Amino acid sequence: MEDFSTRTYGTTRLDNRPLFGETSAKDRIINLVVGSLTSLLILVTLISAFVFPQLPPKPLNIFFAVCISLSSITACILIYWYRQGDLEPKFRKLIYYIIFCIIMLCICANLYFHDVGRTKFCFVF
Repeated sequence: MEDFSTRTYGTTRLDNRPLFGETSAKDRIINLVVGSLTSLLILVTLISAFVFPQLPPKPLNIFFAVCISLSSITACILIYWYRQGDLEPKFRKLIYYIIFCIIMLCICANLYFHDVGRTKFCFVF
C-alpha cells in the first residue's frame, strides 16, 4: 500500500493525510443506513410496479420503474466515482440530494401503484 508520507497532492511539501480526509465511523454508519433504506425502497417499488394492482402490469407502472432505475444507476455511478476519488468532496451533498429525490420518487410511485388517496366515491353537485 502506498505510504501517505510520500504524497504531495500537487503541493511542494509532503502531506500525510488522505485526499478526502479520514472518514469517521459516524459517516460510515450514515452512508450504510441511507444506502440500505434507499436500496430496500427501490426494490419494493420495482416489485410493486410489476405486481400491483393487477397482472399484467400497467404500462405507466413500468415507465415509473424504468425512470426510478435510471435515476438509481446515475446515483450509483456518482457514488462509485466519489469512492474512487474522482469527484471532489462537495459532490457528496449532490449525491445526498439525488438519493433524496429517488426516495421521494419511490414514495410517489408506491402511492400511485397502491391507489392511496384516490377517492372511492363520487360527489354529485
